[in-house]
Amino acid sequence: MIPFFHRRFLAGALLLAGLLTAFPPERTAAQDAGAMQISWEVRNRFRLFREERDFLLHVENARNRSILAAEQSLELQSEGRGWARNMVNRLCIDLQGRVNQPCTRDNTKENYLTPIDHPVTVRLAGAVPVGATCAWSFDDGDAPQQSTFDCAEPINLRVRYGKQTVASVDVSSGSDPTQRVQTEIQVRDIFVAGLGDSIASGEGNPDRPLALSDEGFCFRSYLGTAGAQYYRPSRAGFKGGRACEAPDTLANWQRYSALWFNSPCHRSLYSYQARTALALAVRYTHVAVTFLPLACTGASISDGLLGSQRARECPPGKTGVCNISVNAQVAELREALTAARKRQPERTLDLVLLSVGANDVYFSGLVADVIVETATERAIFRRSGVMASVDDSRDALARELPQNFVKLREALKPLVGGDLSHVVYVSYANPALADGGVPCRGGRAGFDIHPSFNADPQRLARVSTFVDTEFLPQLKGLATCTRGALCRDPEADRMTFVDSHQAAFADHGFCAHSGNDPEFDRTCFAENGQSFNPDIVSAASQPMLCGRGASEFRAYLPRARWIRDANDSYFAAMTYPQGLPAASQPTDIHDATWGVLSAVYGGAVHPSAEGHAAMADAALPAASAVLGLDAAPPGVTRGLLAPLLPGARQ
Repeated sequence: MIPFFHRRFLAGALLLAGLLTAFPPERTAAQDAGAMQISWEVRNRFRLFREERDFLLHVENARNRSILAAEQSLELQSEGRGWARNMVNRLCIDLQGRVNQPCTRDNTKENYLTPIDHPVTVRLAGAVPVGATCAWSFDDGDAPQQSTFDCAEPINLRVRYGKQTVASVDVSSGSDPTQRVQTEIQVRDIFVAGLGDSIASGEGNPDRPLALSDEGFCFRSYLGTAGAQYYRPSRAGFKGGRACEAPDTLANWQRYSALWFNSPCHRSLYSYQARTALALAVRYTHVAVTFLPLACTGASISDGLLGSQRARECPPGKTGVCNISVNAQVAELREALTAARKRQPERTLDLVLLSVGANDVYFSGLVADVIVETATERAIFRRSGVMASVDDSRDALARELPQNFVKLREALKPLVGGDLSHVVYVSYANPALADGGVPCRGGRAGFDIHPSFNADPQRLARVSTFVDTEFLPQLKGLATCTRGALCRDPEADRMTFVDSHQAAFADHGFCAHSGNDPEFDRTCFAENGQSFNPDIVSAASQPMLCGRGASEFRAYLPRARWIRDANDSYFAAMTYPQGLPAASQPTDIHDATWGVLSAVYGGAVHPSAEGHAAMADAALPAASAVLGLDAAPPGVTRGLLAPLLPGARQ
């Protein structure tokens, strides 16, 4: 039964009235013609957010803007600190990835995966007489709930999920005849899951980026001599041993880490998957969106989607060896869906957002092969399997990936009712292009965070060509059952494929620069690859050659590059590689292994928040089409009855 609403809700209703005035729903043809009608919308309809203020911030910035333009607006509003830095602690999923059951959203306990009702705001729109009185009635099949208010006041109530509520209002104004307006309210709750690898999880974009110290922190080099040391900016707040001769505990260091809404998988609210799901909720006022993020950095189809994988790092505050194993994403999704159907047998998985395949062909190994220059590090990485060649990737692309896609399709089909068109596969973009598709030249610019890094032009060109001419076309074939892909039933096995963002990324690779880039970047990240003080004495107190403090860096400001370079990765996340196998674990916080991997484990050669927003702009139309949400324009009231005179037959 619909909870009865009464006068003690008026203060909240009036507050919401002000917000709705600031963000009015789209007008309909009937409203433009002046006819009275009932309009309604779901409140706080991105259900991952516990508090409506977080959702309304996105509504405000999304008005008449693309997701990318909204992201850029939010970046400027936050002065580059990022809009997610406070929201990350106000979600229905905790920092260990557990769904809060129940989740208290706007002071009401809700079951996250299986809501029984949704909050809506109803109001009378159109040519409403000034001072008119509205006698409202809401009937969902039980006893109708009735109350009378001034017609200017919006009505807040909760309507039951899966049931239609008939809303009617009798409008009285002085001696004029009473008019009746009626409509039907039924909220569609869309269940969206996010699966995939680091591109899907949002790697490179911590919800609360690292706070940097202006002082230096010492790293050792593999050469092991007394002079084989270098300094880079430290973490703000860390008061332990910054010199290589003064080691400190990992627990002390980890207290000042960047914050992700899931550290083991580096899941981020900035990911294109979260932004696409959020954009659905922002755009379509009659739906609610239940988003379940499961993507995990480092995942491949075998190790991550269909099987378990190692965590990227331990959650903040954990001590000792990181032995976290992340459960298989498909198994997690299957378990969540099974639990939901026990409570609501009709609950379906409406949409899956997916990006996977890069780790199946050793893409991180290709990156290491491109950027690691010095012979010692190359030899060590080659022996440990961190580095891969184009030939290695080409072989995996031909032999392993097609078979893995067959297994993935078979695992996903039962979850989406056998129709894989509900899986929206969002492809990768070439990260090494700028100026309309010109390959980046390479060099140390953007990669001088570590002395061994230098993006080799020849290796970079080979990888870029492989990505464009072999990897991306093959992925499209595998997802769409073309190019000889192994599909038992091409019609049912074909995923919805998205790659329209690739053209935009051709101007925004890791080497893209603009006079509008943040001043710190233009001043302190040198194009000649000499950004850091090589003198270990003075670098201990001033590691930047530009003379400015590293604390001035802002991870979330608009930039020409939509791909994080190694400098960005270190400055935004500085990830300690705690999730590596024990044999590869750094021995202490100054270890040479940590020095190399800190520059790449936080997201080098991954999209920035702007890049993810551009991907979400590409994914949104496909998601909307799959869900059938554009059958009627957002904001249109359906089932509106013409005004009735008193006594007229209903």
